[in-house]
Amino acid sequence: MIEVGSVLVHEDVVSNNFVCNLNKCKGACCLEGDSGAPLNHNELQILKDIYPKVKPYMTSKGIATIEAIGTHVTDFEGDYTTPCVDTNKECAYVTWENGITKCAIEKAYEAGDIDWQKPISCHLYPIRITAYPEFDVLNYDRWSICSPACAFGDELKVRVHEFLKGPLTRKYGEEWYRELEEAVEHL
Repeated sequence: MIEVGSVLVHEDVVSNNFVCNLNKCKGACCLEGDSGAPLNHNELQILKDIYPKVKPYMTSKGIATIEAIGTHVTDFEGDYTTPCVDTNKECAYVTWENGITKCAIEKAYEAGDIDWQKPISCHLYPIRITAYPEFDVLNYDRWSICSPACAFGDELKVRVHEFLKGPLTRKYGEEWYRELEEAVEHL
């Protein structure tokens, strides 16, 4: 583990290559899994507040899901997540462009309708955060659907943390990211 401030970063995050390749995977991470995207407690109210502005970008199935069960749910482990259409299928916030999943929240953000990009767990994927009271642990979540991203990362020679510089900076700040880069240089 690499310690950067109050964050422990697993070596896999800085040693493995990864670049999303949506043309190959079609955004399968938004469609598969055993629950929706993990949410922080502070994101719950944000989702409620922005829903009216995100709704125009959503599918009819996603809208029906949100209006039936809410902008977030509690999963089988007691964690907050985004709701899924048809129980555990696609995220309710999924929209489609040319057969590739996109996030309706991010579409609203890109259009300037909201000022919040999307849940941090989505933005950071394939990094997953385990939050403890005193520190966070960042792990690289390996999943077979991301094998095209691993191959693309190998081809481009881009490591997980480099690919996710923007989301990591969003979560922890520019100074923290600089400290991570310095720590990686010393490995």
